[in-house]
Amino acid sequence: MSSLIKLPRKKRPKQLIVPLRSGKEVKGRRDFFTYRDLGLKEATDGRFGATAMTMRSAMAQATGWHYHTCEAQITLCLSGWADLVFEDGTEIRIKAGDFQYIPGGVLHNEIATSEDLESIEISIPSDLGTVAVDPPAWWVDREASRDA
Repeated sequence: MSSLIKLPRKKRPKQLIVPLRSGKEVKGRRDFFTYRDLGLKEATDGRFGATAMTMRSAMAQATGWHYHTCEAQITLCLSGWADLVFEDGTEIRIKAGDFQYIPGGVLHNEIATSEDLESIEISIPSDLGTVAVDPPAWWVDREASRDA
């Protein structure tokens, strides 16, 4: 027996093949990225979104602490790297070939990137909101001790 979800014909998602650099340029969250919509929002009636992101200019400063209003933010890094820090103190470098999953609501801060960063971001649902927040106390203390 098939485990495929049976959807009414009009609700069935479309198949989709999009060359990364041919997606329509759209406004994104960060000025230092060029965002290209890969059409997943339309193909899935908003259940998923996919964006190709390419560095427009070098990241001048950290994004600031924030979280996303979504179920998931999923990233596949195609080239370059990005350094992130999370509310629990975990610091990571995502680099070319790495896959990253951030559940919605998890506080994080992108603190540095390479100039050649390129990635695909998938969001569930397609509309991924961003909420700026105050940094965790441990981060404030750490940054204060660095400035001393």
